[in-house]
Amino acid sequence: QVQLVESGGGLVQPGGSLRLSCVASMETFNFYDGGWYRQALGTQRELVARIGTAGSTVYADSVKGRFTISRDSAKSTVYLQMNGLKPEDTGVYYCNRLTSNGIPISSWGQGTQVTVSS
Repeated sequence: QVQLVESGGGLVQPGGSLRLSCVASMETFNFYDGGWYRQALGTQRELVARIGTAGSTVYADSVKGRFTISRDSAKSTVYLQMNGLKPEDTGVYYCNRLTSNGIPISSWGQGTQVTVSS
């Protein structure tokens, strides 16, 4: 079973940056789209960024121009570079492998907590 391990979260001041990583063990990201989700306290998990197998990207309006998703196929890893962080970016960030229709197909990992606060 594919295990997804997210890392890189932490506490950062508004305007700061973080880089999240997601590694897939036992399987590979290479044949699937990769997605980063955010779940704030008391809300549903939402997709904030997606990257296709050929590198095409899609972002939620709330993070456009600030977040960048990328992938390293050799390492079966998907990254999320987050710049210009805002308090509303606070939440637990999860990654997943996605079908071409955008359906997450792996079991959810533990996620990584991002807290933006002064």
